[in-house]
Amino acid sequence: MFRQIKSAILWTLIYKFRKRLSIVAVLISIILLFQWIYGDIVEYLKLTGKIGYLNIVLPLKWIIILFNIGLSTYLLLTLFKQDQDKKARIQKNKKNETEKRSKPSSEKKEKDSLTDREKEFMTKKLRSEAEILMER
Repeated sequence: MFRQIKSAILWTLIYKFRKRLSIVAVLISIILLFQWIYGDIVEYLKLTGKIGYLNIVLPLKWIIILFNIGLSTYLLLTLFKQDQDKKARIQKNKKNETEKRSKPSSEKKEKDSLTDREKEFMTKKLRSEAEILMER
């Protein structure tokens, strides 16, 4: 039973982060591909006697490998940080919504700052032209 739970959790994490994990898999495969290509290039340069080019090929190989390893590590370490960023954005949006809702209370404060004459007009019943004619 524990194995089933562990497997379910693993597959949900893989499904949830499938895009990022696929990028990491591609980067690791690039590392392996460059290692294979480097071996062929070194063998070719030895056969043709152009060993002077190894000064360029070896640093280039390590630059590409270290860049891919670094990028893969960064992607894996920030895998769960995105969830925290999303939660922070959601909380910020909720805060903005509550501020928008509190604006009507500031309008109530403005009503309290009205003069007596203005308050009188606010509570006075407005009559239509038909009502005025009916009273005559």
